[in-house]
Order: sequence, then structure tokens, then C-alpha cells
Amino acid sequence: MKTSCVNGAGLGLRRELMLPLKAKTPAVIDFFEISPENWIGIGGRLAKEFRGFTERYPFVAHGLSLSLGGPDPLDEGFLQQIKAFLDEHQIALYTEHLSYCSDDGHLYELLPIPFTEEAVRHVASRIRRTQEILERRIAVENASYYVAAPISEMDELSFIRAVLEEADCDLHLDVNNLYVNSVNHGYDPHTFLQGLPGARIVYIHVAGHDREGPDLIVDTHGREVIDPVWDLLAEVYERFGVFPTLLERDFNLPPLPRLAEEVERIAQLQAHGRMQPFQRTAQAGGGR
Repeated sequence: MKTSCVNGAGLGLRRELMLPLKAKTPAVIDFFEISPENWIGIGGRLAKEFRGFTERYPFVAHGLSLSLGGPDPLDEGFLQQIKAFLDEHQIALYTEHLSYCSDDGHLYELLPIPFTEEAVRHVASRIRRTQEILERRIAVENASYYVAAPISEMDELSFIRAVLEEADCDLHLDVNNLYVNSVNHGYDPHTFLQGLPGARIVYIHVAGHDREGPDLIVDTHGREVIDPVWDLLAEVYERFGVFPTLLERDFNLPPLPRLAEEVERIAQLQAHGRMQPFQRTAQAGGGR
């Protein structure tokens, strides 16, 4: 019987991968991630197959539609469904995007929150209420965005830090999103990384993206991870420590053995990061 503790390197459980994973799950995969929206209410054979995975492996739940920054009232009924789902499958960690995706209906897009003090208070109160209902700390993910909100009083890093502090929640660090935003909005990703509160990081994503131009990257999760993103991941481990890390691949799925090679690269970087405790301790920053 698996435990709810998540460590090591993981992969998103796509339905297209379930058959080859049932035949043989690569040993390098330590855990899986799913979005609750894709599985709540599913019955029949697929539900039984999913239960077979959650009974054997640790899982992380990564939400898509809670709309933490949205203007509509927080959907507490939906949160109760999520709590029941997490409890049923013994999933300890739930994460969501630091963005919004609703305004009098679902917008089917993750949109940037204005970087203002008012928005910090608004989002933080919704995160605190989410944690009360779920009876868990949650982690919020730094989101990719392509057009800055029209009103901003602070930069992205200051906004993230303020929300984490005000809400007293954890950080789900998406290294690819950090890189994408650094290119699209012209900032240094290493300086950004240094300013993060490392003690709040509990979970990491890496992914591929599509480059549309010299200063435009689209976060598609449909390509292999590129070297600058791998380098940033290694820097995270060296600076803050090693955290459970997931390979996101949502489109253009290659065969499972090819995905396992990228998961193996995560595991190799984690092993290297664990061998450097002195550098990590000296550079760790932030706090709860």
C-alpha cells in the first residue's frame, strides 16, 4: 500500500499513458500527478484503473479551475468535492495556479492577476479559506502570462512573496514558467530565483515550451525540456534543496520510454543536488 508522502521525480498521469504504465511503470517514476477536475465523478472501468494507480503510487493533485484570483465568489461546493477526492485517494498535496480563470463563467484560460496590494489581500483570503475547507496547506504555482495586467503596483516577484506571506501557504515553483516569463517580460531568471522564499517551496514543475519568436515563448507543455530550464532546475536544488519534481507533458506525447528519459534527468539532478548540502544551506533564503 502506498503512502501519501511524495518524493523524487514524477510524471503526469495522462489517460493515453495508462495502458503502457500498467504494462510496466519505469522504476524512475516515483509519483504521479493529476488534475482533480479530470477525475472527480469518473466511474466504471476507468475509475477502477485509476484506483489501481492511487493504491500503488503517491499522487499530487494540481488544480485547473479554482480561480484563486477571480472576482466571482470562491466555489466552496467544488472545494468540498476536491476535499472528498483527496481524502478518498490519500492525496496530501494540492496545488493551484496563482492566476484566475473565471468571470461570470469559466474563461478556459489562466489569466494574470494585477500586481496590487488589493489583489494580494483578495487572493490571500481565498487561499486561507481554501486551506480551511481542504484541511491542508496548499501550494500556489507561479503562472506564465503574456500580457501584464494594466494596473500594477509591484513586480511579479514582490507579488508572489506578498501572497505567500499574507496567505501563509506554500510555493509550487514552475521552473519553466519562470524561464518563459523571464524571456517574455525581459528579466533575469537567476535574479528572480534568488529572491524567492526558498523555505516555502514544496513542489516543482519542469516542462517544454514553443518559441514563437526571439522574445516570445508559449508555455505549451508539448516539447522536451530545454537546457536553460534544466540549468535553472539544478540551480534551485543547489540553492534551496531538493524537492519532488514533476515532468509536465500534456501534448505531442512521445512513447513512455522517452518520457522516462526526461524523468531520469530530473532524478540525476536531484542526486547531484543532495550531494551539495553546504552550498545549499549557505544560499537558502526565505521563511514561513
